[in-house]
Amino acid sequence: MDKFTPEQRSRLMAKIRGKDTLPEILVRKRLFACGWRFRVCDKRFLGKPDIVIPKAKTLIDVRGCFWHRHGCKDSTMPKSNIAFWMEKWSKNVRRDHRNESAWRDAGWNLIVVWQCALEGKKTERTLDRICAKVDAWGEECAYGKPRRVPHRIEFPVARRRGK
Repeated sequence: MDKFTPEQRSRLMAKIRGKDTLPEILVRKRLFACGWRFRVCDKRFLGKPDIVIPKAKTLIDVRGCFWHRHGCKDSTMPKSNIAFWMEKWSKNVRRDHRNESAWRDAGWNLIVVWQCALEGKKTERTLDRICAKVDAWGEECAYGKPRRVPHRIEFPVARRRGK
């Protein structure tokens, strides 16, 4: 059973934003401080990626763990209206895969940043690693070293089982 009344839950859910979230703003501020200029939610791309860095041919997608089913402690399961949530999450994950395929087929590098990678002690390390990757990929683009397969990295980096 939900600990909030339907009216309280409705007010809480209405406050959740689709863009300009705190994790997105953290990434954008760090990229700007590192000297990168970018576009936000560029409508020319399928799915309007959160951050587009043309000079590094890189897209950054900042995902909420709950909404996009990361599998960490933040992707909890509500106790009510389970069928609705399962369908919603399924559509979100399918859309993420479709967008990623389109972006990679177009030759764009992709960084997926999960919300949990930008919390607590991990924040600075994650932001530093994002800037380092964008710097490296920007150099590749500047020197005209095209890759057949675009880069893709996820933060936090998934650990392999058994290692």
